Amino acid sequence: MTTVAAYAAPAAKAPLERTTIERRAVREFDVLIDIEFAGICHSDIHQAREGWGEAIFPMVPGHEIAGIVSEVGPGVTKYAVGDRVGVGCLVDSCRECDNCKAGLEQYCSGGNVGTYNAVGKDGEPTYGGYSRKIVVDENYVVRIPDTLKLDEAAPLLCAGITTYSPLRHWNAGPGKKVAVLGMGGLGHMGVKIAHALGAEVTVLSQSLRKKDDGLKLGAAHYYATSDENTFKELRGAFDLILSTVSAPLNLDAYLSLLKTDGAFVNVGAPEEPVALNLFSVIGGRKTLAGSGIGGIQETQEMLDFCAEHSIGAEIELIDADQINDAYERVLVSDVRYRFVIDTSTI
Repeated sequence: MTTVAAYAAPAAKAPLERTTIERRAVREFDVLIDIEFAGICHSDIHQAREGWGEAIFPMVPGHEIAGIVSEVGPGVTKYAVGDRVGVGCLVDSCRECDNCKAGLEQYCSGGNVGTYNAVGKDGEPTYGGYSRKIVVDENYVVRIPDTLKLDEAAPLLCAGITTYSPLRHWNAGPGKKVAVLGMGGLGHMGVKIAHALGAEVTVLSQSLRKKDDGLKLGAAHYYATSDENTFKELRGAFDLILSTVSAPLNLDAYLSLLKTDGAFVNVGAPEEPVALNLFSVIGGRKTLAGSGIGGIQETQEMLDFCAEHSIGAEIELIDADQINDAYERVLVSDVRYRFVIDTSTI
């Protein structure tokens, strides 16, 4: 066991505070990672405040982890000391179900083990990236290409893969019109990746205040959803709408923006239920879907793709004592576009 400095929420809705946690000793197939940077995801806030249901406390959030391997177990073959690596939203799965065998560990039939707010197979709670070190089985670690800066790569482990996976699954690419709904931590990555895939990208945002950023990141068009004319002008316009919004939406209005056989895919997860008139999908044979992160192999594919296209997250680097302020700023969309913690300050 190793004692490690961390930032934790001691209870639901309580401010995060500096503490120490115990990391397990390195096992045969484990990798010990010195964490350099950890992104702040809206999911961290949902869970630390029990917005998605009962949670485990004390909680050390963080599933956008970038660092350097400092020790490996005797059976490790994929990594060596000094390697640049990342850890995303899961650190284990059953490895035996059809989904795991297909590289879809995020949909593990037995339930994957989250990087934090979960219980590992050893019965111990998992603690995330707001800490100095983490121990992870090599099969749930990915390699960060040398051309990506570690601080800009950290958010790719959630925001990057969460947008890349559905964009690939629904075949975003040349000849496709893709709308990204929401221009935040997830949305800005969706714009970059969809553009790099060759799609014609439109941003749908509440206002036009981030229009210049959206166009700079790869959007060809930018519309305000607060303008009712937007829904008239764009009716039937899109093959795919990727919703990164974590607030309830008028789904019927957004489904009207799809072409026949278009898909509206949710990666944002509101805490409240949403209403739907089923005629909104029946008319036009439309798909209302969801998507959750990606498997380990696809996460590596995403990192390699981002390296090839020089894609990193747009970040604001903060010290650990700014985490609580950062949470409040995320809730009012006051970040462009992802907070990343310099974990040396923990």
